[in-house]
Amino acid sequence: RCQPEMKQHLRRIYDARDEKDARRFLRETVSEFEHLAPGAVKILEEGFEDIIAVLSLPHKYRQRLRTSNGIERLNGEIRRRDRVIRIYPNEESVIRLIGALLMEQDERWSTGKKYFDMQEYYSVQTVQKSSTRTAA
Repeated sequence: RCQPEMKQHLRRIYDARDEKDARRFLRETVSEFEHLAPGAVKILEEGFEDIIAVLSLPHKYRQRLRTSNGIERLNGEIRRRDRVIRIYPNEESVIRLIGALLMEQDERWSTGKKYFDMQEYYSVQTVQKSSTRTAA
């Protein structure tokens, strides 16, 4: 019934510049939908801290990390490889296969195209910590 409007409000929260804006958008969303969709509002309030955790990251990484697409892709790759074998002789062979796949993926992430520049992340964290200390 009010799904398109709720989706717009959620998008504003996800796209907030900082935690302060996200909290303001949360208050607006709660006040608008608390009577129309109380269950959805309750879930939003309970999960809000998890939603805004990504706001402490550099802006260019937020969109990638606020979703579980990377994990879903990895799970899909494990399932795809699993379908080829179908029957395993024992539990250890399953663990070996999945372990090998995860090690292979780790190697790709470590040596391939840089998905994230961790140096940039650390510098942003340092700036955030120093601004928090200054504000206190």
